[in-house]
Amino acid sequence: MIEVDPAKVGVDNSVRRRKEQRPFEAWAELEAIAAAIGQRYGPMILFAAATRLRPAEWIALEKRDIDRNERVVYVRRSFTRGEFKFPKTEASMRAVPLQARALDALDRIRDRSGSPLLFPGERGGYSDIHHFRPFRWRPAQKAAEIDQLRRVYDLRHTFATFALCVGISTFDLSRYMGASLTMIDRPLLTMNVRRGRLHAGLRATVQVPVPRLTARAAFCREPCDLGATPTWREQLAVS
Repeated sequence: MIEVDPAKVGVDNSVRRRKEQRPFEAWAELEAIAAAIGQRYGPMILFAAATRLRPAEWIALEKRDIDRNERVVYVRRSFTRGEFKFPKTEASMRAVPLQARALDALDRIRDRSGSPLLFPGERGGYSDIHHFRPFRWRPAQKAAEIDQLRRVYDLRHTFATFALCVGISTFDLSRYMGASLTMIDRPLLTMNVRRGRLHAGLRATVQVPVPRLTARAAFCREPCDLGATPTWREQLAVS
């Protein structure tokens, strides 16, 4: 008789392989996708990339969550798989600064449905991300001639990449993305980026002022615009 179950000893559980993160290389690619995807969803894509919100968060946004005077969007809820999720405490609610590109995306919205949602679906309700991916997102990327198709979630990684490249600290970035420092410190670029050299190259060529983030959204006001930087691949090639 076997005294020890061989299935419980000597074999470690397999580690789930993480999906490769593919941030977009330049804002021009996002503009091309927005043009291809159409007037209804184009502003939504640009806003997502300019605010680093999760898909479940920008789908659940309502018009009342935008404060143009303070230049912030309040993340009060998320909507996924037909269910709402709310922060456990009021302190968990995030006020995310709106940079110039995010405000420009809001100005492009042409919704006349009367829906309280900021980015309503075609029938005025919540957008279905599972329908959006195959029928809107991927075809728009192909029409824009994007070489490697990205996931919707890569819009969030795109902002993080731009922000790190111009010198925004991981601490400030983690606060406004609603992510831990551990998550931010994972490689956001698809190769093992020599971060110090990449940042030095960007700051030497772009000279972007990087004010400290504040609750009043003193972040990326003109002329500071993260999407205006050269592509990080170009900078890596030069460095």
